[in-house]
Amino acid sequence: MKKYLLILFVLVAGLSACSKSDDFDANAQATTDDAAIQAYLKANNITAVKDPSGLYYQVVTPGTGNYPTSGSTVTVNYVGKLLNGTQFDASNGFKTSLGAVVRGWTIGVPHVQVGGTIKLFIPSGLGYGNTATGSIPANSVLIFTIDLLSIN
Repeated sequence: MKKYLLILFVLVAGLSACSKSDDFDANAQATTDDAAIQAYLKANNITAVKDPSGLYYQVVTPGTGNYPTSGSTVTVNYVGKLLNGTQFDASNGFKTSLGAVVRGWTIGVPHVQVGGTIKLFIPSGLGYGNTATGSIPANSVLIFTIDLLSIN
C-alpha cells in the first residue's frame, strides 16, 4: 500500500509541476510588439513593409540574384540587435537552412535577392517568444540586418 501511495504522490507532484501558472497572452504581446515596432520605425524615419505574419521588413539593397525560398540554405552576414540598440549577435559567412532559424528569418529573408541587404523587424512571436535566450530577454522584438551572400 505504501508503494502505491508513493507512486501516487510522485505522479501528483509531477503533474502539479507541469501545470502552467503563466497567464501569457500571445495576442496582447503581438499588439504590444507591433506598437513598439511602429514607434521604432517612426522614431528612426524608416519605411518598412508589414508582412501578413506581423513581421516588418525593409529592403535596403535589392540585390540582383535569385530569391531564396523558406526551405533554402543560405550564406549571410548578419547583425542582430534589440529595439534599444543592444547588439546580441553577429556573424559573417553564416551558412544556415532558413527552416532552422527563428521564424522571422524564414519569412523575411525570401524578400531579398542574392547580393541584397534586408532589415527585419521581428515581433517576439516570430523570434524567441516568451522565453529568454542568452542575453535576449523574453518577449523581445528583434532587428536583423542581413546581407544575403548566396543560396547554397
